[in-house]
Amino acid sequence: MLRMPRLSLVVPVYNVQGYLAECLESVLGQDYQDFEIVAVDDRSPDGSGALLDEYAARDDRIRVIHLMENVGLGRARNAALELARGDYVLFLDSDDTLAPGALGAIAERLTAAGDPDVLIYDYVRTYWDGERRPNQKARLLAEAGPGVFPLAERPQLLSLLQIVCNKAYRREFIAREGLTFPPGYYEDALWTFRSLISAERIAVLDRVCLLYRQRREGGNILATVSRKHFDIFEQYRRVFEFLDTRADAEQWRAPLFRKMVDHYLAILERPGRLPRDARAEFFHRAAADYRARMPAGFRKPAGSRGKKYALLERDAYAGLVGAKAVVKLRAKATGYARTTLGRTRRTALSLDYRHQLRLPLDENLAVFSAYGGSGVSCNPAAIDAELARRAPHIRRVWAVRPDAVDQVPEGVDIVRTGSREYWAALARATYLVNNENFPDAMVRRPGQIHVQTHRGTPLKTMGLDRRQYPAAAGTDFAALLRRCDRWNFSLVSNHFSSAVWQRAYPCSYTSLATGYPRNDVLLNSTAEDVREARHELGLGERVTAFLYMPTRREYRHGSEPRLDLAKLAGRLGPDAVLLVRAHPGERPAEWPAAWRSEDRIVDVSGHPAVERLYLAADCLVTDYSSAMFDYANLDRPIVVHADDWETYSAVRGTYFDVRTEGPGAVATTEEELAEVLCSGAWRGERAARARDRFRRRFCDFDDGRAAERVVRHIFLGEELGDLPPVVPLDERTPAPPPEPSRDASALISTHTSQR
Repeated sequence: MLRMPRLSLVVPVYNVQGYLAECLESVLGQDYQDFEIVAVDDRSPDGSGALLDEYAARDDRIRVIHLMENVGLGRARNAALELARGDYVLFLDSDDTLAPGALGAIAERLTAAGDPDVLIYDYVRTYWDGERRPNQKARLLAEAGPGVFPLAERPQLLSLLQIVCNKAYRREFIAREGLTFPPGYYEDALWTFRSLISAERIAVLDRVCLLYRQRREGGNILATVSRKHFDIFEQYRRVFEFLDTRADAEQWRAPLFRKMVDHYLAILERPGRLPRDARAEFFHRAAADYRARMPAGFRKPAGSRGKKYALLERDAYAGLVGAKAVVKLRAKATGYARTTLGRTRRTALSLDYRHQLRLPLDENLAVFSAYGGSGVSCNPAAIDAELARRAPHIRRVWAVRPDAVDQVPEGVDIVRTGSREYWAALARATYLVNNENFPDAMVRRPGQIHVQTHRGTPLKTMGLDRRQYPAAAGTDFAALLRRCDRWNFSLVSNHFSSAVWQRAYPCSYTSLATGYPRNDVLLNSTAEDVREARHELGLGERVTAFLYMPTRREYRHGSEPRLDLAKLAGRLGPDAVLLVRAHPGERPAEWPAAWRSEDRIVDVSGHPAVERLYLAADCLVTDYSSAMFDYANLDRPIVVHADDWETYSAVRGTYFDVRTEGPGAVATTEEELAEVLCSGAWRGERAARARDRFRRRFCDFDDGRAAERVVRHIFLGEELGDLPPVVPLDERTPAPPPEPSRDASALISTHTSQR
């Protein structure tokens, strides 16, 4: 027989891949171990279900239920309750976490209290900016007095936040009372009121056990604008029907009536819940409930709150609107200067720009930008090219810095950043495509579609994940997130990135698992395309080309590579060439003149298309650049030079250890790198196995049709289900490798032995 654990943790999961690992680790890392996790994949559209399976494969205390359809939070919890075996059931939402030592403290308190029906413990709200707000009514959890008690002895506990995740419930009590979650929003209301009123023995724990995440982007469904908020009327109908079955109903009628009215008013007062055209209807429904359920002799609260109660009692929606209008007018009079258009008097926010914002959008205008306007490149360029083929009626304009105009190919329409034409284009375009962010002063108008393509898969920490690292010093994260709030779509090339972006940029965009359009060429190019790419760079057939792409170091000044390139080129011999591409934020002009004059060292920093460099190269040599994720699509060798890993990972922060989870051979010194390249280890069996693992982890969606998916969905309005499905990794055919006339690694080894 299976041993029954003391605690069962029910974890419903939906669209939380950016937070799920942290949630599970907070449980698995507890010092108390007598528990099980019953996790329910509520038909999550992201990678959450797969992540649950990975954890379950590693730890047999985790059981996973995959639902065949999305049923919502309450019914997902019900599915888990059917399988829970513990003496006590705890509910943990999959974006929340447990505090260290929480389970041990809970288990100890349960035993000390003689196994109560319900144990209530404390929580803190945690926010994206690191703020923590304690429970303002935590004093009610003071453990003075009897160890256990019925609610009638401490009715003030009803004023606590009525959520299920700050309580442990005895499983036999749940079964005895027939507790289940109803469908719809606000499912916690019925459960919490029923359980607290029905419990004969309640205990409290004056300790923070739950870290209750307040997701900035409104990941909680209750912060979603929807008519589903009308579900609350049905939930309170159930609450009062339950109350009607109780002999002691009268003592609870007034407290629950007040909870109901406060709940209704909270929904009306919060702008991110009800659609504008549903507010009056909601108010009238709330007013009807007010009059139908008001207890005899009920006394309204004092002050402004009592006035709102009175408006509901009279069904006076016009009075509520008038009161809110006065407040809004006052706020507008004092705060308008703080809006986007009033924050600055720069040229971008001139009267001309304001005028353009009042003109209609041009439904056939798209503005593209990449790397701060440095040219035509990256994912935006690939989308631009596909758009030209599929929707030539859409005018495509590139925003380019004045000093980069000469790098724009002929025939491309441009506007110079900062110019009047630039701001007019931003104001009038329906489509905005960028791999960075547009200026803070830009206003995303209703109807505009902002596509964030990103610049690559992140190894180093990004967005809010950078906050704890020194390299982020001075970063205005609030301003960063305001820029990200303008995104409509975020393109991702793998499940890993999707999870990172969700946590690092917690805003209300839609993630599109299209793949990166710039990588299409790596899957669609032919052997002739590879030969042409090499010919453009002057690479002969007998030459082995190593593409060296280091990333920048925030902790050091200057742009000089960490390698002695001349020395390395000498070790490699005459049949090898180093193609060196600096990070966009570095300055190759600072490199030693000797390197630039060396035939076997070619500076390709100014090459307009890094994808052509990938096609031409036999091998990528990098440190921590996101280039490794793109180049892996070619299934060609990659070498990692991680000579300063400890410093880099401490200063910038990373998502995994590239030395043990990287895409190929790893060198930690310059001498080791030379040995790897000269010996042929760079393309040996061990390196190939590492590359295969890496590709299966990070090459999820790049199958050669990313640009097509983006254009058909975003610009042509086709449904996601009608787009080409992603080709499985093993069925893809990358561009073929270069075809040297003889074994290049043998040439390098021979040259080395002759030195």
